[in-house]
Amino acid sequence: MLPENLNPGQLAATIDHTLLKAEATPEAIEQLCKEAIDYSFATVCINPLFVPQAKELLKGYLPKVCTVIGFPLGASSSIVKAAEAEQAIEDGAKEIDMVLAVGLLKARHNDEVEADIRRTVAVCKSGKVHLKVIIEAAMLTLEEKVVACRLAAAAGADFVKTSTGFGPGGATIADVRLMKTTVADHGLKVKAAGGIRSLEDALAMLEAGADRLGTSAGLKIMTEARSA
Repeated sequence: MLPENLNPGQLAATIDHTLLKAEATPEAIEQLCKEAIDYSFATVCINPLFVPQAKELLKGYLPKVCTVIGFPLGASSSIVKAAEAEQAIEDGAKEIDMVLAVGLLKARHNDEVEADIRRTVAVCKSGKVHLKVIIEAAMLTLEEKVVACRLAAAAGADFVKTSTGFGPGGATIADVRLMKTTVADHGLKVKAAGGIRSLEDALAMLEAGADRLGTSAGLKIMTEARSA
C-alpha cells in the first residue's frame, strides 16, 4: 500500500528504468524507452552504446537518458572515464552514473579517488548534466562507505549511489540511511540500486532516504503500486 504522501505518478518519477545487461539489443532498448514514456519514469539507465538511440526515442517526452561510466568495475583511468562521459553527453545523456575507483578507495588513496571523481564532475558540470557516484557499498566497510560519500561530496557530485547491480550485493536499508546521513548536509542525493524488485522494496528504500531508485523491475513495481 502506498503511503498517503506518495501517489503512483510520484513513485514513477523516482525510478531509473534500467537495462544494463550485456545481451541487451536495440529492440530491447526501444521497448525500455516505450515503457519509460508510458509510466513517466525519471530516466532510462542504459549502457553508453545505446545513448543516441534512446535520445531519439525519448525526444519530447519526460524521461531522460542516463548512462553508466567506468562500469561496472570503476577501474578505468580518470582520463578514460572523463572522455567516456564527454562522449555520452555529446550523444544525449542527461545523467551520468560513474563507478568510483573501488580499489584505490580500499587502499586509502583518497586523494586519487577524489581526483578521479572530480575529473568527471568537471565534464558533467560543463555539460549541465547530473553525476551520480556509485560507491559499490557491498564491497566496503562502514568506514569506507562514509569516506566514499565524503569524497564524492568534496568532488562536487550530485548523488551517491549504492551499487552497480553487478557486485556482490545491492542496496540495503542500512546503507541508504548511512549514505543519506553522510551527504545530506552537503546537498547530495542518494540513489538506491541493486535488488529492488518489488513495491515493498521500493518503498523501504524511499523511507530510508533514497531520492532515486535504480531497478529493472519498474513495471512490476508500478503494477503493484497502481493496484495498492
